[in-house]
Formats: sequence, C-alpha cells, structure tokens
Amino acid sequence: MATPVVSMAQLLEAGAHFGHQTHRWNPKMKPYIFGDRNGVHIIDLSQSVPLFARALDFVRSTVQAGGKVLFVGTKRQAQEPIAEAANRSGQFYVNHRWLGGMLTNWKTISGSIKRFKTMEEQLAGDTAGLTKKEILKLTRERDKFELSLGGIRDMGGLPDVIFVIDVNKEELAIKEANVLGIPVVAILDTNTDPSGIAFPVPGNDDASRAILLYCNAIADTIIEARQGRQANQGLDLGAMDEPPMETFTPAAAPEPLPTSMVEALGEVGVHVPETPADMPVAEVADSATDSTVGESAEASA
Repeated sequence: MATPVVSMAQLLEAGAHFGHQTHRWNPKMKPYIFGDRNGVHIIDLSQSVPLFARALDFVRSTVQAGGKVLFVGTKRQAQEPIAEAANRSGQFYVNHRWLGGMLTNWKTISGSIKRFKTMEEQLAGDTAGLTKKEILKLTRERDKFELSLGGIRDMGGLPDVIFVIDVNKEELAIKEANVLGIPVVAILDTNTDPSGIAFPVPGNDDASRAILLYCNAIADTIIEARQGRQANQGLDLGAMDEPPMETFTPAAAPEPLPTSMVEALGEVGVHVPETPADMPVAEVADSATDSTVGESAEASA
C-alpha cells in the first residue's frame, strides 16, 4: 500500500468524517460508513486514507506520463478552491455550469473556445471600428465564455483523468467521462452513488476546509509529478521563472487505525463538535432539508 499523503489527523481536523443526516444516505455508501452520531452518518476515514493515497498515486503516474487533469466543482464552496488548485498546478478546471457535451462533443466545444479566444484578441486590440453597443455585446459574450470555458481554454484535447467534488451535482460530467473511458477520482459523501467512480474517496463534500484539503492534495501531487517529469527529461528546474511550489510531506508510516472515530478525535486533540466542522449551526439545519450546503445557498438565491 502506498504511503498516505493526507493523514487521518488532517481529514479529521477538516471535518471530512461528517456525512449527511442518516435519512438522506445512499445505501450504496454503506461499506464506507463507520456509524452515526446524533443522526449524522460518520464516514470511515480508515478507508478514506488509503483510498485517497491510491487516487493520488494514480494522478501522479498519469501526470508523469504527460497526462492532463481536469478539476470539476461547480458548487459555491468548491468554485474558488477548484480554480486555484488547477491554476497552481498548471491543469484545467470547470467551476461554474457544466455544459452538456463538454467531453463527449469536444469538437463543438473546441469551436467555442476558438471563438472565445478570437473575441479576447478583438477586445484587447483596436476596437476603433466598433460601436459602444458592439463592444458591450462582445464583452458580455466574452464574459459568459470565460465562466464556462475559461478553465479549459488551453486544454487542447480531452483530459486523462477528472477530479470531482460532489458526485451528485457533477453527475453529467461523470457520465460523459464514463462514456469516453476517462477515469474519475471523486469525493464521495454519504448521499452519493459510487457507481462509475474509478477512484472513490469517501469524505465530506460540503465543508470548505475539507474541500480545500482535497484540492491542495491533488494539486501538490500534480506539481510533484510535473517536477519529476521535467527532471527526467533533463530540464533545468533552476532556470524556471518561478520556484517550484511546496508539496505535502508524505507520512513516514501509516497511522494506527482507531477503534472509534470519536476516540480518534480525542487522540489527535480535536474537539468533537455536535455539528459538522466548518459549518454554522444554521447551515447544518438547512442541510437537513436541502441536498447540499451549496445547493441550499443556490436555492435561496
């Protein structure tokens, strides 16, 4: 088994062990559930740690072979971490609406990207021949393209793996990846269906700190893999314009698995909250009736 890059202590502190309320679970997630506490399912992190390590190993080997990674997370609390992680690691992302056919109809999407780049060049150049109304129309169209295609404008083809936050919300992206045989690495909360996920990682997909932890782990793994690939190709890393980004330091050995999630929290000195970490009581109450914290916010908007 590969040495974990993300430890159980990190997952616990980020609140990754909190699932959804027990009545909202998907029975297919039963193998990954440790138990329940105050009506909330507790995710078995003793499985999450090695499964995440396995997923990171796959991402690492894919990037070392020259592959591309597409980050996908369109829910409110995932949008910024997804974009930052992808940009930092030199990869690609979709953090607003997933357009139907984004993978399965790549030829059409490529045409839209070409149109997007043409508009950018036109607006950045001489607009003296355009009226204010025409410039405004172009600007609005460019901005719409930026939201939907900005993160994949330079992808140049289909990705080799996609990383997903919130399987339920990104169902269409996963279906398209499955059709094309593109492996999916995904965070699985207790209300999701793990079918079609090649590399499942059980964990809370709502807490902001947990999402940031997942994204940073994937990004740091990619950066490490790219540096290794460059070194193998004989590139001078010292001549790079920017210094290499810091990466996670792998643990020397797997942590001992706790007999109880509550005992594990005490062992690492983390207070056991009655509600999921990183989520105000009001938001937790909302999550009992809405599918996710992010969807609850969208519904009230």
